[in-house]
Amino acid sequence: MADHFAEIKLAEQKSYNSIPFPWVLTPNSTTNLSFLTETIRTQKPFLESLLLKAGAVLLRGFDVKTANDFNDVVEAFGYEELPYAGGAAPRSHVVGRVFTANESSLDRNIPFHQEMALLPQFPSKLFFFCEVEPVSGGDTPLVLSHIVYERMKESYPEFVQQLEQDGLIYTRIYQEKDDLSSPTGRGWKSIFLTEDKSLAEERAANLGLKLEWMEDGAVKTVLGPIPAVTYDKIRQRKIWFNSIVMAYTCWKDTQNDPVKAVTFGNGSPLPEDIVYDCMKILEEECVAIPWQNGDVLLIDNLAVLHARRSSSRPRHILASLCK
Repeated sequence: MADHFAEIKLAEQKSYNSIPFPWVLTPNSTTNLSFLTETIRTQKPFLESLLLKAGAVLLRGFDVKTANDFNDVVEAFGYEELPYAGGAAPRSHVVGRVFTANESSLDRNIPFHQEMALLPQFPSKLFFFCEVEPVSGGDTPLVLSHIVYERMKESYPEFVQQLEQDGLIYTRIYQEKDDLSSPTGRGWKSIFLTEDKSLAEERAANLGLKLEWMEDGAVKTVLGPIPAVTYDKIRQRKIWFNSIVMAYTCWKDTQNDPVKAVTFGNGSPLPEDIVYDCMKILEEECVAIPWQNGDVLLIDNLAVLHARRSSSRPRHILASLCK
């Protein structure tokens, strides 16, 4: 362990091949913010080695109090920023490279997913910061993507084989305006950053989306077939990289049917029982560490899926995405 950090163990952590998940670091001496950012710069290879092994690193107990402080921490890592373009979650810019996390109603869970996994360009890493911890609930559970793949392949080999062969098609109708009652309720004007339908079509095509305009001003989007399983070249293993559970359980409103929201790449429906068994596997393998004020969580977006537990207010989590 580098001299500037101390590793701690939390009751909620899991261990895979003697590697803690996630890795949790606290100050070994001073908690000063400027000391932390300088240490990140000098100890970046060490921190990246932990991220490579564990998939997620939690920094706890450091003097990170505000969005500006969090932005300084993100900047210290030196990763290139990925703008939030094309994502479906409602969120707002705060400062610098910092955005709010999903702004949908806190009384709803958000299913497990990788950030922007449906888009051609998704973040390789993402940061979360707890500015105001929830009184109860509101955790951000994490689960390792290769563990999910291995368990699904063991339980449903034919299902996984068809996923790898055919991929998935996602179909979704987006309203004009944001709907904060839904975790994926961003309207098409926010998603494509325009009110011009022609420009929206151009930007959608760059994301691999086909658009069909509705009479009420909404738009139907079709994406795919795209892979449901991918290969982590750095760690040399197959991983679960899709939004099956998110689409099947969350894309439900007056215009969206979750059963039709995600299908095999040949258009055939997914078996409902297997989708819900996948949800059980995600819950069984996940780690949910209660947030504390000042926590900074770094996640490898290929290695780890994340979710959100429901909570009461206040809960204020900020985020930043990296290429």
